[in-house]
Amino acid sequence: MVPPDSFFGFIDVWVAVYTALAISQALSGYLFYNRVIKLILLGRKENRFDRPLVRLRNFLFVALGQRKVLQRVSLIDKAGIGHAIIFVGFLSFLLSYGLFIFGDSVWSDFSKTLITENGVRAYAIYLDIMAVLILSALVWAVLRRWIAKPKRLSFDLTRSKDAIIIVSLIGTLMLSTLLTEVFFVAKGGIGPESDVIIGGLIGRWLFDIGLGIELSNTLHGFFWWLHLSVILGFSIYIPFSKHMHMVAAPANIFFHSLKPSGVMETLDLETAEHFGAGRVDQFSWKELLDGYACAVCGRCTDVCPANLSGKILSPMHIVENIKDHLLDVGESVKNGLNPAVALIGDVIPESAIWDCVSCGACMEECPVQVEHIPTIMDMRRHLVLEESKIPPSAQDALNSIEQRGHPWRGTQFTRVDWYEGLEVKTLKEHPEAEILFWVGCAPALEEKSQRIARSMARVLIRAGVDFAVLGEEERCSGDPARRMGNEYLYQMMAQQNIDTLNGYQVKKVVTTCPHCFNTLRNEYPQLGGEFEVLHYTQFVDELIKDGRLKPVKPINEEVAYHDSCFLGRHNGIYEQPRNIARAIPGLKLVEIEPRCREKGFCCGAGGGHIWIDESQGARINHMRTDQFLSTGAQTIGVSCPFCLQMMEEGIDAKGVSGSKKVRDILELLADSVEA
Repeated sequence: MVPPDSFFGFIDVWVAVYTALAISQALSGYLFYNRVIKLILLGRKENRFDRPLVRLRNFLFVALGQRKVLQRVSLIDKAGIGHAIIFVGFLSFLLSYGLFIFGDSVWSDFSKTLITENGVRAYAIYLDIMAVLILSALVWAVLRRWIAKPKRLSFDLTRSKDAIIIVSLIGTLMLSTLLTEVFFVAKGGIGPESDVIIGGLIGRWLFDIGLGIELSNTLHGFFWWLHLSVILGFSIYIPFSKHMHMVAAPANIFFHSLKPSGVMETLDLETAEHFGAGRVDQFSWKELLDGYACAVCGRCTDVCPANLSGKILSPMHIVENIKDHLLDVGESVKNGLNPAVALIGDVIPESAIWDCVSCGACMEECPVQVEHIPTIMDMRRHLVLEESKIPPSAQDALNSIEQRGHPWRGTQFTRVDWYEGLEVKTLKEHPEAEILFWVGCAPALEEKSQRIARSMARVLIRAGVDFAVLGEEERCSGDPARRMGNEYLYQMMAQQNIDTLNGYQVKKVVTTCPHCFNTLRNEYPQLGGEFEVLHYTQFVDELIKDGRLKPVKPINEEVAYHDSCFLGRHNGIYEQPRNIARAIPGLKLVEIEPRCREKGFCCGAGGGHIWIDESQGARINHMRTDQFLSTGAQTIGVSCPFCLQMMEEGIDAKGVSGSKKVRDILELLADSVEA
């Protein structure tokens, strides 16, 4: 884009350009500080500056490489490709402004000197083609959003007038780019910039049909200044629009948590001024940044099992409503005033906070790595610890944990009944055991889940593993309490368990429950509990590979494997359970397509929901049961006691318990190795 000769015929181009730049950036900077930076800094402190090289690598792959944007591209949904084209075009044009506008307006040979004449020619041709590609992507986006209307673009936030404004501005930039080239060529412009393909073709045609040089010169200047005006105007508009994510998303990606997605941060109960978040200034600065980074694409809500089952929760609306509330009340909060509008209740319904099953589907899907779950869990903590508000069924489970050391009210079993008839010792009886088998509350005390614990013991004995259990000394890991918002009870249970494990100098722990696994492995270290923790799928997979276990008895069943959220999405364990299933003779493993692996669908038990009644709509486990039934498989295979219970209830509710069943992969293996 060659600059015009002057502005209004008497002002040097560079003077006008840099004057406009200074004014627009001063105004943009003022708005950016007051509408973004100042408000984000209201959040509580949180260290997100650790491991800078890892953060930089994540930034390069996710922000610049568009990895998350492109991860769901399919024959049906090509939105990621369109977004990637626009993003690459944005970076390309941003660089071009430094060369061809702010550089060449001061010195006409700036770009040619810096990247050579051939470089200018190649770059100009590239931008010429990119402008057409972006225009095509915009047309496709408009048709898709307002004509085709896929579900994730049907929400109120995804259909706002802001989207129309943004598309119009980007389209104006691309059209003015092409028309500037067209009229530069039509007026007889020479140099490498005149060799553009599309603009050059149209410009030469206009020249040939006799469009006047003076008119072409005027139109060249008009569209050049229009382009610059839109660029600078865009920078002023951005702090008011959803396209604030253009600035905030790269920062959000850089500061993304490097811990597994299922990890919750520990509250300092002795020094914390507030427990959880009931006002905008009680969230961390990163949680507030999430709202500005949100691209309002609807991907998170489109995969949320709570939303899909007809409940009010929408992860997108959670972060966007917090941001909007921050903009509304941030100044008064900064001045020490209490907002008249309550965050929880007025802005975000309580039921939405309790609907979350903490499955992580929203965070897995988000292209800018917004962290929805910590924000929701902070509000749960506030409701429970500050306002004593909690669903009755959840309170019953918490009371049982506090009084009995487990959440299963009404059980008649003790923690040692499950291994009756098996050669299992406790650590008190065998303190030098190499492996502690952490049984967990459900496999020890819930009748249906006891078969998982028995299968685990049978497999360990068959493999000759030197193991022991805690027996009556084991307590709930605290995971249900933490996910239901009672951080105090979680820390009490966790500390008791850590003291017990340290007392026996335990080094290696194997669990059957993904929730216990996640808590012991990822969250106990926050309280000083440093142990090597494995889920049974990891441990048993290695036993099979090492030849210590050999499945020999054929299990002639077709098994559809269900990924546990806290094993799969939150901890990245996908292959090991499948390896175990494939090692069993006769077993045919199938996937619950497309809801498997990273795109798996929650059983509905997470976030304490195995004890919390669902608020409305369909039951999540019934939806998952329907997905399993669509495979035609005889058995749904799980690797989590919660999933086992939820899927058994779903199969019973669907009336197919005579032909369909649920089995833990461990049960199938135990039957196969004991031929």
